[in-house]
This record gives sequence, C-alpha cells and structure tokens, in this order.
Amino acid sequence: MKKHLLATLLGALVAAPAFAAESYTIDPSHTLPVYEINHFNWSTQRGRFNKVSGKITLDRAARTGSIDLTIDIASVDSGVAKLDEHLMSEDFFDVAKHPTMRFRSDRIVFEGDKPRSVPGQFTLLGVTRPLTLAISSFHCAENPFAKKMACGANAVATLKRSEFGMTTYAPGLGDEVKLLINVEAFKD
Repeated sequence: MKKHLLATLLGALVAAPAFAAESYTIDPSHTLPVYEINHFNWSTQRGRFNKVSGKITLDRAARTGSIDLTIDIASVDSGVAKLDEHLMSEDFFDVAKHPTMRFRSDRIVFEGDKPRSVPGQFTLLGVTRPLTLAISSFHCAENPFAKKMACGANAVATLKRSEFGMTTYAPGLGDEVKLLINVEAFKD
C-alpha cells in the first residue's frame, strides 16, 4: 500500500509540470490593437486594427509563458476611408509587401502571481526589433457566456516608427507610436 501511494505521488509530481502550461487562442472579437500618434502637434490621432489572431501559452505556477500575436494590417481603421487607403500604401504600412505585423515572445515576466511585462520581438515592414509590452491589468476566470476558461489583459508599448523604416511626414507626424492592446483569449 505504501509503495503504491509513493509511486502514485511520484508519478503525479513528474506529470504535473507537463500539464501546468495552458494554451489559449486569442479571441479576435475581444482583442483590439489601437495606436496613437502625434499629428503635427495639433492632436493625438488614434486608429485600430480590426483583425488579429494568435496564441498564448501561460504557466502561472512556473510564472512563465509565450505569446504569438499577428495583426492584419489591411484591417487598419482610422475612421476615415481615404486615410486608411493611404496608411496601407508604400508611404506607411506597404500592405502589398508586408500584410501583417507580428509580436512574438517566449517569456512573460511576473510580479507575484500576475504577469507584468512581456519582452519580445516586434516585426513591422520586414524589420524585427525588441519591444516590451507592459501589462496594466490581467484576469483569468470562466467566461460566463462561453462557459470556458478565459484570460484577458491590457498592455501598452511605445515604438519609434522610423526604426522600422516608416518615415513619411516625420518629424511633423510623430515618430513615437503608442500601441495599446486589449486582449482576451480562450483556453484550448
């Protein structure tokens, strides 16, 4: 009896790390990347991207995880159709050559039991550079509508568009772009 109990406990301890990491699929209807940019010192202009996809792996016990988020640039939405056309042109996002931008990370930094930042790599216009998302809020619970486990967060980062080769109208049109991402994901 003692040997059987010991074998069961050892088996559970060995197997536990294999099941600790949970995989989540990003919910595109509740994930909305928004950008802010200074418009010639007159105002802060905002826009968003309406199509995203990706995966998140989260191991809260080990305080680690990964993120792979892809943004469909043709889904840019400034609220002005002519401006959206211009943003998709060679002057800015060059959608014909670079239809997506992507954030990838194999590390999530925790403070206590909550994720606080995600250092990763951001690819825009074929250029990949380091970018860290700061997490301002994080929550996991069963979604009462879908009846599935879900996690959500709000994250923010600032990048210089010139570092990715996007220099049209600089410096009047700001070089710094603030990226705000609200994300929700369902457990697979």
